[in-house]
Amino acid sequence: MRDLNYDFKQLCRRNRDGSFATQADREHILDLVADQLHEMSVRGLRAQGFKPKHVEMLVERWLAEQLAPGTIKNRMSALRWLAQKIGKENIVERTNAAYGIPDRVYVTNVSKAKELDLNQLEQIRCPYTQMSLRLQDAFGLRREASIKIVPGKADRGDCLVLKASWNKGGREIVVPIRTPEQRQLLDEAKALARGKSLVAPGYKTYYAYLKHFRYECERVGIHGVHGHRHCYAQRRYHELTGWECPARGGPTSKQLTKKQKERDREARDTISHEMGHGREQVTAVYLGR
Repeated sequence: MRDLNYDFKQLCRRNRDGSFATQADREHILDLVADQLHEMSVRGLRAQGFKPKHVEMLVERWLAEQLAPGTIKNRMSALRWLAQKIGKENIVERTNAAYGIPDRVYVTNVSKAKELDLNQLEQIRCPYTQMSLRLQDAFGLRREASIKIVPGKADRGDCLVLKASWNKGGREIVVPIRTPEQRQLLDEAKALARGKSLVAPGYKTYYAYLKHFRYECERVGIHGVHGHRHCYAQRRYHELTGWECPARGGPTSKQLTKKQKERDREARDTISHEMGHGREQVTAVYLGR
């Protein structure tokens, strides 16, 4: 392990700020930062030697790679956290605009859905990781819920009931079991988990297993698993309305008739609750407007 990777790992271990998922994401980003600086011929750097020029090098690379604004902003948050922990907050500009990072675009009519690639799925060596990915695709689960879920407890016959402690925001979520394929998948999940969660045996905590889950996905080229939720939302919208959502080329809200707008609103409200959101407006991120 290179010195900078080691320094970042130790900083993360000593400072447990935020949720387990936040900690894992931060450590992953900083490990990536160290690797990318090494690729750009920065040698012998230690955490305390981090300077504004290193931040600028990274941002220039990320912008050149045309990463999503949200991705870059998440990485900037990790760099600001790093700067605070090493007592050098001024090495990172206070605003992202200072680096030319564009604002996030929350609602577009461009689909961010990602179909689960079966060839990639087959290359996943861990059956628990495979199962979580399949549950994300079939039920629209967030990554955290797809790992923490205890399938035997969640299965209520005609629906999945996801405990508040498994979900972002601490909210219980109820997802209908609508198809024979979903039922078969859930039965497979119950057989695999044997009354426990989908944290693979050998890992004591969700946090410890999350690193393995992320590694397995990235090893086979699966990035941005949140796209599976987008897929679920878009499939459900088609089921509930009979037409494609705007993000998939369907009619926009302005093009709908009064009766269609009522069905559109009802569908969005249903999808919002199934995906654990409290507001119908949030579905625009998945479906477009």
